[in-house]
Amino acid sequence: MKYPLSVIVITHNEEQLIRNCLESIKWADDIIIVDAYSTDRTLEIAKTFTNRVFQKKWNGYVDAKKFGLEYAVHDWILFLDADELVSEDLAKEIQTILLNKSFSYDAYEIPRKAFFLGKWIRHAGWYPGYVVRLLRKDKIKFVDVRVHERIDCDGIIGKLKSDIYHFTDDNIFHYLVKFNKYTSLAAEDLADLSYRSRIADLTVRPVFLFFKMYILKLGFLDGIHGLILSCLSSAYVFCKYAKVWEIQKN
Repeated sequence: MKYPLSVIVITHNEEQLIRNCLESIKWADDIIIVDAYSTDRTLEIAKTFTNRVFQKKWNGYVDAKKFGLEYAVHDWILFLDADELVSEDLAKEIQTILLNKSFSYDAYEIPRKAFFLGKWIRHAGWYPGYVVRLLRKDKIKFVDVRVHERIDCDGIIGKLKSDIYHFTDDNIFHYLVKFNKYTSLAAEDLADLSYRSRIADLTVRPVFLFFKMYILKLGFLDGIHGLILSCLSSAYVFCKYAKVWEIQKN
């Protein structure tokens, strides 16, 4: 049975992950792929699940999601990243809402279970990590920034109980590639707001973030994974504000 849901997935060279992602939502009636001209087997794999595959020049996540939204045929939209999948329990929860037409809310926050270096991070402030992903089409609002863009809702937001699985960063090399890109984009966002980097941004902020994640948020309970994540996150903050300073200097 197919359910009246449009799922929008943004892709670029995701051949290692896209099959599991699409397998988890094959029960949805309308699957839309917006691809930024992948050069691997992403499109080949995606087309075994849906013929609604579109290619578009990359101009940011919000632009790609808005493009996909234009092709959505149903009132309810689920946004999913290629490195995510819908758990079986979450699928049943969404299907029940759609089947019973129990639309008490205009959108739903979904807990996200993130895996870092192959391990589910239960602490460090990473779980449940609620994200708004299931929304009525006419209630969607986008918060458009260069990095960590998010979806908001112009209405009442409820919470679902079951998880989206997020398979982020299988190795440190992959993390550091994103690290360099994302810190630059985040610094540009701050520079656009005329934010001026201060000594405290380079000294206090990184140390406090490590303390918060590793101690206050119990990251140490995640073992070596929690330590590595807390250290890298601290370095991310330092690098972001150092790049803000660099932009100002130039």
